[in-house]
Amino acid sequence: MVLFDIIGILSCALLSYWAVAGPILSVSAAFQLAPIAIMSGVAIVWLSGFYVSIVRYIGLDLIAAGVRATFLTALTVSVLGGYLDLYIHPVRFGIVFWATTALVLIGGRLVARLFLNRSNRSREPVVIYGAGAGGAQLIANLFAGDDYLPVAVVDDDSAAHGQRIYGLRVFPAKQLGKVIERTGATGVLLAVPSAGRRQRRKMLERLSKFPVHVQTIPEMKDLVSGKARVDDVTDVDVRDLLGREMVPPDPELLGQTITNKNVIVTGAGGSIGSELCRQIVRLHPRRLVLFEISEAALYNVDKKIRRLKKKLDSDCEIVTLLGSVSNEERINQALQTFDVQTVFHAAAYKHVPIVEHNMFEGIENNVFGTLRTARAAAQNEVETFVLVSTDKAVNPTNVMGATKRFSELILQAHAARSSTTRFCMVRFGNVLESSGSVVPLFREQIRSGGPVTVTHRDIIRYFMTIPEAAQLVIQAGSMAQGGDVFVLDMGKPVRIEDLARRMISLMGLTVRDEEHPEGDIEIQYIGLRPAEKLYEELLIGSNVTGTEHSRILRADEDCLSYEELVALLRELRQAAESFSFDTARDVLIRAVRGYDPDSDLEDWIWHQKTGTEAAVLDSTVIDFRKNED
Repeated sequence: MVLFDIIGILSCALLSYWAVAGPILSVSAAFQLAPIAIMSGVAIVWLSGFYVSIVRYIGLDLIAAGVRATFLTALTVSVLGGYLDLYIHPVRFGIVFWATTALVLIGGRLVARLFLNRSNRSREPVVIYGAGAGGAQLIANLFAGDDYLPVAVVDDDSAAHGQRIYGLRVFPAKQLGKVIERTGATGVLLAVPSAGRRQRRKMLERLSKFPVHVQTIPEMKDLVSGKARVDDVTDVDVRDLLGREMVPPDPELLGQTITNKNVIVTGAGGSIGSELCRQIVRLHPRRLVLFEISEAALYNVDKKIRRLKKKLDSDCEIVTLLGSVSNEERINQALQTFDVQTVFHAAAYKHVPIVEHNMFEGIENNVFGTLRTARAAAQNEVETFVLVSTDKAVNPTNVMGATKRFSELILQAHAARSSTTRFCMVRFGNVLESSGSVVPLFREQIRSGGPVTVTHRDIIRYFMTIPEAAQLVIQAGSMAQGGDVFVLDMGKPVRIEDLARRMISLMGLTVRDEEHPEGDIEIQYIGLRPAEKLYEELLIGSNVTGTEHSRILRADEDCLSYEELVALLRELRQAAESFSFDTARDVLIRAVRGYDPDSDLEDWIWHQKTGTEAAVLDSTVIDFRKNED
């Protein structure tokens, strides 16, 4: 760089001398001017810090520093040259010399930076989608980094087409395929932080046609709040694939059952339970009780909630309790000791195959756990009790759905008897990124090279984000009158196969099938799991009305009387105590209208016992025949 500056300054000095003095050069004046210009220029540039800056990482601050350094150089050389009477017009010389040295020194470094960055083959060539402020800032940051090399920009705005951002031309988005082919880009960075979910989904649908890895920068709200930087590039949020716009919560509904109240969340360490805790602590309760059976889960959620409390500067008291909802005395003591006014009951076993294979544990936790918690709430005159339910409770084909519907019936029966506690339940579908959700499973399978496993080509599911689900649960609780069944508007259902294909495509890979044997990731169809449904429903019947919230509906559904419920619970308890699987299933079928098991009993212990009994019977028959012979 010193050698480059010596040559550049000398050339600029002679060129400026020629421009001012005319075509006739004084050799002696030129020889006197050369050392003055070189020594003054290099010394000032050195003192300005140019030689301690790595050319590849030079930023926009180079321009300001360069202008200042070249101005001081031009001033020094013109003053000294004028003093030595080397030229007639020192002011003219200084202006020309300043302009040329600034162009050479600054421009030379920018060209060198561009060359060095583009010649670094270890960087991934990417196209920037978005020519706005976010895109421009992203390009500047990426040029100074080591991971990505911007090679082109595309945008939907025709006014930006043909313009250049840091030397990169802006192309129409419809020419993206040609741009990728010509530049050899292997990735596309979505730099539209202000775009809504639906707009992002349209962009992603267009991008899913190309074999490039699509990533995105954070949303504008996260950039403004300081939670993220513009160069925090991440994989596409699956919420963008669904295009679901989140409805802003109603502040009045959010705070009614929480603000200045004592609140307990059962199953506080689960996906929904932990998000409920996060939402609740923001609404300034007097006390928040975290009730959880898993010590590890309780430790994690407690740590996160206390960190959030400190950030919010909240004076909410946080209480962490280890315990099971199956222990009625424990839950009763918790409600009584901490004077709980609002219960969010999220403790449940919810994974369909696991509950199917562990029938009585599902019944114990989901049915009797809800019964004991509801009974304790009524005894302690809790104001509001909200059960987190599931769409699998509607016309269930599996034990998990049947037990969750049974838990709804328990609350409906208690609501008819209680004059102090408002019991209600909130029913919704699958939650994105929750434990056991298909999305993190697909992501893990894709990153490990596949195959991606889909149960059935036609299977569809409703999806909702965890924060949205938690907010709607809280708001629904505020509208409870007693025995309400609230159903959340889940939007349009999504084909799981389509979701898998989009995730594969947007990670820069292709699906391998009969038509494309050279593809990267295979999709395997493994068949429906025991008791799994192709389509999920949210309503039993069609008697539904709206509420104060546009995304929350109130369903009017049949329920059991308290006397009928008590009799069925007694039978179910006796079946559980005697491990009578057939009797327990029969009770569930009689209690839960629409429960139609589509497979035989799948409980592991039942299978083992029946298999052993069959083996014993076979051996007895064989021994009898031997003796007879």
